[in-house]
Amino acid sequence: MPRNATPSRKERRRLRREGRRPGPPGPYALMPWLLMGLGAFSNLFQGETPSPWIGGAGLLAFNSLYISVVFRGFVKKKRESPVTYVLLGALAAVTFALAIGYGGSWLLFFPLLSLACGTVLRSRRLVLGLLGLAITACWIAVWRGDSASTPWTLGYGTFISGAVTAAILTLSETVMELRDTRQELARTAVERERLRFSRDLHDLLGHTLSVIVVKSEAARRLAPRDMDAALSQVADIESVGRQALTEIREAVTGYREGSLATELDRARSALTAAGIEPVVRRSGPPIAPQTEALLGWVVREAVTNVVRHSTAARCVFELGGSGERVRLTVTDDGRGRPDGPAPTPGIGGTGLKGLTERLAAAGGSLVAGPGPDGGFVVTAELPVDAGDTADGDAAEPDVRDRADNSPTLGR
Repeated sequence: MPRNATPSRKERRRLRREGRRPGPPGPYALMPWLLMGLGAFSNLFQGETPSPWIGGAGLLAFNSLYISVVFRGFVKKKRESPVTYVLLGALAAVTFALAIGYGGSWLLFFPLLSLACGTVLRSRRLVLGLLGLAITACWIAVWRGDSASTPWTLGYGTFISGAVTAAILTLSETVMELRDTRQELARTAVERERLRFSRDLHDLLGHTLSVIVVKSEAARRLAPRDMDAALSQVADIESVGRQALTEIREAVTGYREGSLATELDRARSALTAAGIEPVVRRSGPPIAPQTEALLGWVVREAVTNVVRHSTAARCVFELGGSGERVRLTVTDDGRGRPDGPAPTPGIGGTGLKGLTERLAAAGGSLVAGPGPDGGFVVTAELPVDAGDTADGDAAEPDVRDRADNSPTLGR
């Protein structure tokens, strides 16, 4: 999309969905945990802490170091910097000093230290470090004997705080990396497909257009002197152009082929628009994509036949088969156009002939002819896992060719 272009409605919806996707938590999510230090601040404010100036300086140093370490931990480059580890070491020293010197509510700084460790550390040694930190917190709580909570609760909280923080951040970062990788792979696939298509078009049209230009110049030069020779050149131009159209159709077949379900939906729409009731009955085993593509061509050809030449009121599509073969039958109750020839058994139109060749190349068959109760019946049978056929063996049926060369389309 151009930089200054207004995004479409679909693009705006996609961008809103992208914006609602959960991403990794930010450093502000760990700031409310500083409220665990309110007990120490309350003791300091009420004068219950000896040497209040030292306690105040320690509290300020702890909060400053905690905020610095946490914010640096959310930036990969800063997280791996030696400065971050120095700040984390200073935070640990302040925590131990305050816990040993004051005890009580000041021991709750150990879970906060664990949170900071979980933000910065990502190695396997994090578990050992958290275990050591938890055991040390328990030992100091037992030694002081004045912890705000039981020693084992303090130790458990210290360990689990850092472990959960590290796990959540690691998982979030992995999800973001996978999302970025998926988007990059999608862009690469689109670029590769565009390159393939542009290369195919260049190979197909480069020589053809050059020939057309040369013959056009020859026809222009010959027209004043020899009209018959000029017309011969024009006929060659027409032949080259038709061949180029055929090659382009073959090149873009992969872009236009849809699933059998898509072709059946299109068939319903076309028949309904023509005043014909569509009926679809589907059963049997799953079908391979190559088989679905071939049956989609059968549906397309049969529907064109019914709409243009049957004067039918009802058209039935029946899809079923055994575990190894799949059969598609298209039956209409039409009697043909009054001004057209009567239906004849066999494959009469070039479109149906082309489909017969395509299905035969995949190990299948196609039979078309009048039904036992009137109308026209087209029956296609294929292996459930029919292999991909070569497009060059049987080109896509051309509606214009059918209209010119086979006015009954097999009827």
